[in-house]
Amino acid sequence: MPRNVIIFDTTLRDGEQAPGNTMTPEEKLRLARQLDALGVDVMEAGFPAASDGDFRSVRDIAQEIRRPVIAALARCHDRDIELAGESIREAARGRLHIFISTSDLHLEHKLRMTQEDALELARRSIRQARTYTDDVEFSAEDASRTDLDYLCRMVEMAIAEGATTINLPDTVGYALPDEYAAMFRSVRERVPGSDKVIWSAHCHDDLGLAVANSLAAIEAGVGQVECTVNGIGERAGNAALEEIVMAAKVRPQLAQFTTAINTPEIFRTSQLLSYLTGSFPQPNKAIVGRNAFAHEAGIHQHGVMQHGLTYEIIRPESVGIPRSTLVLGKHSGRHALERRF
Repeated sequence: MPRNVIIFDTTLRDGEQAPGNTMTPEEKLRLARQLDALGVDVMEAGFPAASDGDFRSVRDIAQEIRRPVIAALARCHDRDIELAGESIREAARGRLHIFISTSDLHLEHKLRMTQEDALELARRSIRQARTYTDDVEFSAEDASRTDLDYLCRMVEMAIAEGATTINLPDTVGYALPDEYAAMFRSVRERVPGSDKVIWSAHCHDDLGLAVANSLAAIEAGVGQVECTVNGIGERAGNAALEEIVMAAKVRPQLAQFTTAINTPEIFRTSQLLSYLTGSFPQPNKAIVGRNAFAHEAGIHQHGVMQHGLTYEIIRPESVGIPRSTLVLGKHSGRHALERRF
């Protein structure tokens, strides 16, 4: 039986952090309403400690959007956690998402602390987060480059302290799919209580593998994927929500998972995000790019006119696009010209 995978949307947080994607609190609330219509399970509304505006936007979203879980991000800092906790106080279903780097590279050069220092700081932070909500997600930043033994120690502590979701992110898009899946399998096998928490994958696209890594993690037992609309996010972006969701729709026998996403709202959500940020996906972007359902070559045009499945594995209407486009150009044939006339 296919299992349901939680869609954790971080468009409003990780997506907005990318250069050029800044939105006002009012714009973020508008997009949050559309993400609710899209059917995301968890909406990471922002990073309240980043600015007064971010705090206000998370608070406003938590007050108005009632169906999905509203998550606020915080570092393992007392003030971060206080602000995040306050921002979701009025949420119908609030989550605190706290993170700390775990790779030796990050510990030495970014945090300048030892493994033991980071472990104890994370322990105190989870305890503090749990004073605001029982729904605490813990992320081991740069997990894919972290020593496996230490990663297991950190995760074991997080579960013991009451974290209910454990995220092992490929923060810099370094992992390959088999490698990323193996990491989840190893940690889940070695850590006591691993069956009592939800495991989450958060992948970046620096090698163009964010969606492939997310699908590999799901196959390895992950129950939540963290993604963004149009794949926006830091550097090369995050795993694209629309690609993960439609992979499950198009290949259900192999994917073996379902989501609660209302797929006819995908294109509308993509367009609203692009309008608010002024950043549109590249023309050949899967699912939502302007060429995703456009055909110029005569052979392809004739095939699609006879039966859409000849050259389209997704019906455009299923993602909210009214119809395919037959573009008249130098490669077009007489059938498309007749259709246009």
